[in-house]
Amino acid sequence: MQEKVLAIIREVTGQNDITVQTDLVRDLQLNSFDVVNIVAAFEEEFDIEVETRQLRRIRTVQDILNTLDAAGFHE
Repeated sequence: MQEKVLAIIREVTGQNDITVQTDLVRDLQLNSFDVVNIVAAFEEEFDIEVETRQLRRIRTVQDILNTLDAAGFHE
């Protein structure tokens, strides 16, 4: 699942230097709208729905992995 998540983020952002520790805002210079777009890509890809309150907690790639895990998506 991790590689798929990284591939989606690379595709959405156009940036290749991404690890699970990457901070979406600090390291990739994304704004909240960009983060919402990334989460929307995950919602579509994995057919899940991320609650609005969970969006506030997503800062790193690891946070996305944790959110997918909590939503019950396991590969």
